[in-house]
Amino acid sequence: MAKERIQKLIARSGLCSRRDADRMVAEGRVTVNGQPAAVGDKADVATDHIKVDGKRLKVAEPDRYVLLYKPRAVMTTCDDPEERKTVIDLVRPIVKERVFPVGRLDYHSEGLLLLTNDGDLAAKVTHPRFGVVREYMVKIRGDLDETQDRLLRAGTVIDGHHVRPLSAERVRKSKGGTSTWWRVEVTEGRTHEVRQLFFRAGHLVQRLRRSAIGPLRDSSLRSGDFRMLTDDEVKALRRAAGQKPKPAPPKRVRKKTPAAPRKTPSRAGRSAERRTRKR
Repeated sequence: MAKERIQKLIARSGLCSRRDADRMVAEGRVTVNGQPAAVGDKADVATDHIKVDGKRLKVAEPDRYVLLYKPRAVMTTCDDPEERKTVIDLVRPIVKERVFPVGRLDYHSEGLLLLTNDGDLAAKVTHPRFGVVREYMVKIRGDLDETQDRLLRAGTVIDGHHVRPLSAERVRKSKGGTSTWWRVEVTEGRTHEVRQLFFRAGHLVQRLRRSAIGPLRDSSLRSGDFRMLTDDEVKALRRAAGQKPKPAPPKRVRKKTPAAPRKTPSRAGRSAERRTRKR
């Protein structure tokens, strides 16, 4: 097996995302054959002794893609020091591979969340450069006036980056007009991005639900439900993230056993056969 970049091997093992693997290498938490690894180093998981935080890196598991409807009051992490329920707790009884959540979904938010051990795809889905669209349904008290609507669409600054929604539209009002629901699309995916956009427009978000991740949608999933992505959904997500499909494993071709050569009867045999037919 050819050598590959250390962070790619770590991400493929399902331990963490590609971005987190880069950070682990930079922090000196990864060794190869007893020596600290550097960003850009390559290794072969089959022959090299790779350790992360002192533990041997496991051989890569089969790729797994899970679509979960995250309930509110659940952490979008693999573990929590305060021992709150995490998304991994929800899928662990069924999903045995070491998957991790792709992107962020706030503790008090709900909706669709992708979990996978495919670090390359996870990195492309989360990085703003690839522009994978997330769609949210947002409930606010009251409604936006014209000035607040302009503020929402103008965006805000988060962590030094100017962000604004790709689209925003009011979809319905509650009876009596005490609250409204908005459909908002973003591509940045920064911490509390949607909540911050509405806060700048003068409104606190009462409820936030992610309804789509790129081409992924499923209105049949209820809070806490999850399922595996279909092959077509994985391909569509790769296309949305600008990633080429993974090549299919080569098919095993069964070799045909050559037929035994047909024996040509001898001259004496042919003469005996003719005499038999004449009788």
